[in-house]
Amino acid sequence: QVQLVESGGGLVQAGGSLRLSCAASGGTFSRYTMGWFRQAPGKEREFVAAISWSGGVTIYTDSAKGRFTISRDNALNTVYLQMNSLKPDDTAVYYCTARSGAALKRSDSNYDYWGQGTQVTVSS
Repeated sequence: QVQLVESGGGLVQAGGSLRLSCAASGGTFSRYTMGWFRQAPGKEREFVAAISWSGGVTIYTDSAKGRFTISRDNALNTVYLQMNSLKPDDTAVYYCTARSGAALKRSDSNYDYWGQGTQVTVSS
């Protein structure tokens, strides 16, 4: 059983930056594909980014490309989401997630473990 705990959310002005962190415990972190999803009020949860076991392969949703960077530190059992040039549309609860397979997936149904979420609010 893997436990995921997110941190780093908060209130930021448009154009600003935040770095989210997700600390994992209870499993072999380096064997999990990690991802970030988000859910805005009244909307479905959507994929943001995912990263491979080694960190060598990453994928992003189109709205995150060029602004967000996912990374991981397997020695610290932590995955990060660096978010730059934030927009009000990025306002959402951000969730860290893990799956035991090697393939990078965009659907939340493919992920096995979820954190409790961290709120990101971007003011205009």
